[in-house]
Amino acid sequence: MAPAPKEATGNQSSWDTLLPDLPKGPLCRYRRKASFNWKEMAVFLDGEGIIQLKNRIFSALESDPLFAHHHGEDLCREKYQELTFLRCKRLFEYDFLTLQEIIENPLKILCLVSCLGMYDWSPSLQYLLHCGVFAGPILSASKRFADFLKQIYKMEVFGCFALTELSHGTNTKGIRTTATFDPSTQEFIIHTPDFEAAKFWVGNMGKHATHAVVYAQLYTPDGQCHGLHSFIVQIRDTKSLLPVPGVMVGDIGMKLGQNGLDNGFAMFHNVRIPKENILNIAGDVTPEGKYLSSVKDVKEHSRAALGSLSTGRIFIMAASITNLKLALSIAIRFSAARHQFGPTDDEEMPVLEYQMQQWRLLPYLAATYALDYFCKSLLENFVEFYAGLLTKQRSQRQVDLGREIHALCAAGKPLTSWTAQQAVQECREACGGHGYLAMNRLGEIRNDNDPNCTYEGDNNVLLQQTSNYLMSWMDCIRDKAPFESPSGTINVLQDYHHILGWKFTANSVEDCMDSSVPLAAYKWLVCYLLQESDLKLSKEKQSGRSDFEAKNNCQVYYCRSLAIAFIEQTVLQRYHDYTHDPSIPSTLQPVLMKLSALYGLWSLSKYLAVLYQGGYASGEQPGKFIQNAILELCYRLKDDAVALVDVFAPPDFILNSPIAKASGELYKNMWAEILQGNKTLNRPSWWAELCINKPVVGRLRSKM
Repeated sequence: MAPAPKEATGNQSSWDTLLPDLPKGPLCRYRRKASFNWKEMAVFLDGEGIIQLKNRIFSALESDPLFAHHHGEDLCREKYQELTFLRCKRLFEYDFLTLQEIIENPLKILCLVSCLGMYDWSPSLQYLLHCGVFAGPILSASKRFADFLKQIYKMEVFGCFALTELSHGTNTKGIRTTATFDPSTQEFIIHTPDFEAAKFWVGNMGKHATHAVVYAQLYTPDGQCHGLHSFIVQIRDTKSLLPVPGVMVGDIGMKLGQNGLDNGFAMFHNVRIPKENILNIAGDVTPEGKYLSSVKDVKEHSRAALGSLSTGRIFIMAASITNLKLALSIAIRFSAARHQFGPTDDEEMPVLEYQMQQWRLLPYLAATYALDYFCKSLLENFVEFYAGLLTKQRSQRQVDLGREIHALCAAGKPLTSWTAQQAVQECREACGGHGYLAMNRLGEIRNDNDPNCTYEGDNNVLLQQTSNYLMSWMDCIRDKAPFESPSGTINVLQDYHHILGWKFTANSVEDCMDSSVPLAAYKWLVCYLLQESDLKLSKEKQSGRSDFEAKNNCQVYYCRSLAIAFIEQTVLQRYHDYTHDPSIPSTLQPVLMKLSALYGLWSLSKYLAVLYQGGYASGEQPGKFIQNAILELCYRLKDDAVALVDVFAPPDFILNSPIAKASGELYKNMWAEILQGNKTLNRPSWWAELCINKPVVGRLRSKM
C-alpha cells in the first residue's frame, strides 16, 4: 500500500530556518495571493531531513568553483566529458549520503539523484550508473563481492552496466554475447560473436569505466545454454585506463543530449574471467560445470537476472519528474512575470491570467505533484521487495510483489517520461521566443529528458509487459476466483463484473471537483479496456493467428491503452487516498485536493470517446462537465501556481534560467545574462567577408 501522509511538523520559525525567504520582486503579487504557506507545504511533503540534505547539496555545488556555470561558452564535447568526470569525482569527496543514511531513509537516494540532476544530468547519471546501476546487482549477489564493493564505493574501480547490444536493446532475450564455462581452468570465457553483438549505448563505458557488469548467455561445457546471466568483467586497466587484452572499447559519439556522459561500446574476444565473477543471482555453475539454479520457472529466471532494471526504471521516473519540476518552475514563473495585452491599451496582464496559459501549464503542475507522490510510494514498495531479495525470501508473496512492481515500473516509466517530454515542449512554447534561448535551459531539459523514453526499455514495448500482467488475471476473473496483489494495485479487478455496469453519475461541474469522480471513471475504464483487449485477443486466435500474431494485433487501441489507463488509475488512486487523508493539515489539504482532481480529470479527458463508446457516459453533459471542471480548477489554482512551484524549485544557481529566477525580474536577469556573454559585442572574425570581399554576382552561374 502507499505510505500514509507525514505528520505536520514545525512552525513558521523552524520553516524559516530551513527555507529562507525568496527575494522581493514581481512574483510577490502571486505569492501574496497563495492560499497556503509554501514553506509549510515543502516541509510537509519532504520532511526536515530531506530539506536539510537538499540545502547541503545545493550549497556545496554553488560554493565549489568546479561547479561554476560557464555562461556564453560552448564547451567542446571532450572538455565537457572531462568536466563531468571531475565533477563526478568531486561527488565522492563530498559523500553526501552514507549507506546507513540510505538504509534509514531510502527516499534520500532519490533526493540526491534529483538534486544533482537539477544542476546537470551528466555528472548525476555518471555517479548513479557507477554507485547504483553497476553496484546494485553486485550488492544483490553473494557476500563474496564484499571487498570489491569497497573498491567501488572508494572509486578505486569505475563501473558500467553492459546489457544492450548494437542489434538488440529492449529484446534482451536476443542478447548474443556468450559466457562459456571452462572447467579445466575454472573460468568463464566472455566472447562477442560479431560486431552486431557488441555491447552498445553503455553509460560510462565510452571513456572511463574500468569494469562492467556484462550480461551474456551462459553456456555449460555440454553446450547447453542456460539463458542470460551477469558477470563482472574488467575492460580497462585501473592504472593506465587502457583496454585490457581481448577487449575493444570506445565511445559511440555525439548524442542529442547528455553529452557530458560517455556512452560506449565493447567487444570481447575470448576474454577469460574467474568463475567467481558470475553474479549468482539467478544461477551458478559447479566446479564440474553443472548448472545450478534455485529459480525453476523460465520467466522467474529472467526476472531474477534482470531485476535491477526495475530499480533503474524507478530512477528514470524520478529523473522525468525532476525535469517536470525544472520546466514548470521556469514556465510558471515566466508566465506570472510576463505581461502581454490586456482589457485596455494601458493595462497589460500577466500571461498566467489567460485561460489558455492556465490550461497549457497547470494540468502538468498537477501531474508533477501526483507523479512525484507515486514515484516515492513505488520506491517504498521496491524497498520491501529488495529487502526480501537480500534475505533470500522465496515466499509466494515475494514472487507476487516482484511481478506487481515490475508491472508498475514497466508502465510508470512510460507515463512519467512521456508526460515530462510533452510538458517540457509545452513549457518551451508557453515561454514564447525567450523559451527558445538556450540560456533559459528548456532546450537542454527537453533533450536531456528525451532518452528517458527509450533507455531501460522502449516505452511502447514496456507497456506490453504491464498489459500482459493485467491479462494474466482474466482466468481468475472469469472463474470468479479470489485474488489480490501485495500492494493492492490490481484489487480493483476483484469487482470487475460489477464495475462494468457503472455509469457516469455527476450532475454538475461542481460534482466533478473531487478526484473521486475521475477515479470511478478510471476504474470502469480499466475494466472495460481489459474486457475489450481480452475479446480482441480471443477473436485473433479464433481466426487462426498464432499467439505472437494475435498479441501483436491487440496492441494499438487495446492493450497499449489498457496499460496506460491502468497506471494512470493507480497513480490517481494513490494520490486521491493521500490527499483525502484526514491527517493532512487543513491549511494544505484544499490545494492538494484540487491538484488531485485536476490531474484525474485532465488525464481522463483524452478517453472521452472511449467512455461514450463503452456506454459509461451518454448525452452531452458528461463531456461538458469534465471539460468545464478542468478549466474551473485551472482558474482556482492559478493564484497558487507560483507558490506550488516555489515548493520544489531549486535555488537560482541550480535552476540556472534567467527567466525563472526567484525574484521574477525576468527582463533584468535576461539582459544581464546576454551582456555577460563572451563575445556578445565583438565583431565577427569574418567581418572582412561582409565589408571588403563582396561577391561577384553571377560569377559561378553556368555559361551553357
